[in-house]
Amino acid sequence: MSLSLSMAAFALAASISPGPVNIVALGSGARHGLRASLGHAAGATLGFCLLLVLTGLGLHELLLRWPWLQHLLLWGGVLFLLYMAWKLASDDGQLQADAEQRAPTAWHGAAMQWLSPKAWLAAVAGVGAYTAGEQQLLWLFTWIYGPICFVSVASWAWAGSVIRQYLGEPRRLRLFNRGLALLLVASAGYLLAG
Repeated sequence: MSLSLSMAAFALAASISPGPVNIVALGSGARHGLRASLGHAAGATLGFCLLLVLTGLGLHELLLRWPWLQHLLLWGGVLFLLYMAWKLASDDGQLQADAEQRAPTAWHGAAMQWLSPKAWLAAVAGVGAYTAGEQQLLWLFTWIYGPICFVSVASWAWAGSVIRQYLGEPRRLRLFNRGLALLLVASAGYLLAG
């Protein structure tokens, strides 16, 4: 297997597997549709690619040197997950678009990546496995990872938009959103337990 193909396989496995960013994309697709959710997918992609590059350039070394930064990221991630869970759980289940209930933005997607231990693990593991400290390989890995990450997160939003037709009744959408909120709370609990 070529290095590029191996990088692509790693990117796909890390990006498409369930995690907080993908759970929010699924909920956004169900609530707001695919088109409105693509900003979240784009932000998550750009946020992760920036994290990947900075990790490859030595950001991880700062975290090892100053462990309090890791705790800050952990608690920031937990609080952000709980905030997103609250937003899902408090949704009224109405599919009409209004100014107060917009789809998660690109900023939400980017922030979720920076606050997600899953993203940090993927960045650190990927950089360690594929770049060997060589910037040329880091850029290649980032260019391969970006489109795969976008398609993966957008796939979750698309899946949400497909099941949207079954969630047309507000009660069903509220139950769906609350189930997703529980998954985010469980993710936050997992972070605290680890």
